[in-house]
Amino acid sequence: MSKKIKKIDTERIEKAVREILLAVGEDVDREGLKMTPQRVARMYNELLGGMHENPELHTKSVFTENYSEIVLLRDIPFYSMCEHHIMPFIGSAHVAYIPSGVILGVSKLARIVDCFARRLQTQERLTCQIADFIMSKLKPQGVTVVLEASHSCMTIRGIKKPGSVMVTSALRGLFMKDPKSRSEILSLMHKP
Repeated sequence: MSKKIKKIDTERIEKAVREILLAVGEDVDREGLKMTPQRVARMYNELLGGMHENPELHTKSVFTENYSEIVLLRDIPFYSMCEHHIMPFIGSAHVAYIPSGVILGVSKLARIVDCFARRLQTQERLTCQIADFIMSKLKPQGVTVVLEASHSCMTIRGIKKPGSVMVTSALRGLFMKDPKSRSEILSLMHKP
């Protein structure tokens, strides 16, 4: 995570949004649109802020704990931006791990999800990034990440299938190798 990260160029976004509005035939000087380029620039700064956040910040506070059973945080709300159409996908993340002597504060799991989600993404990549990051930083016995999301690029445009939910999973370590552990974690993730 040592690569130099550039900040979002809000002035450039404002100019681009103004051009888009002109291209679709809008009057960029009318009351409702005068501030739209600035609002959109601020929105992208918020929605894509994870591009400028180092997820390692959320693994600095680990606690030594002799606990070797499943730790699961279900139903973590998240939103991300599909890189193919720059439209949001919104859903829930379920993150589990089996510690190897250290545990992470529960809120940090949600922060890690947010950090990777607030970028231009694909759901498949996002799922793997979260799992691989937790596996590399905590060195647990295993990690499972399941994401369930509705993609606006599919629900309000293109094929227009509202209500569709895409599910992706990433299993690492013990959850990948041991069918009993895999079955247990997947059933725990989907309890009502």
